[in-house]
Amino acid sequence: MKSTTYALIAVAAIAAFALLREHWSHVAGYWPYLLLLVCPLMHLFHG
Repeated sequence: MKSTTYALIAVAAIAAFALLREHWSHVAGYWPYLLLLVCPLMHLFHG
């Protein structure tokens, strides 16, 4: 992989961490619904 790909992944990870850190109370409220949404999506897009 190119170094720019690694840089973009690092920036996305830092942004996700910052968003989760600041808005954890909102995310925690929707956590059960997000898990229920992820299960069918995983089966839908799984090869």
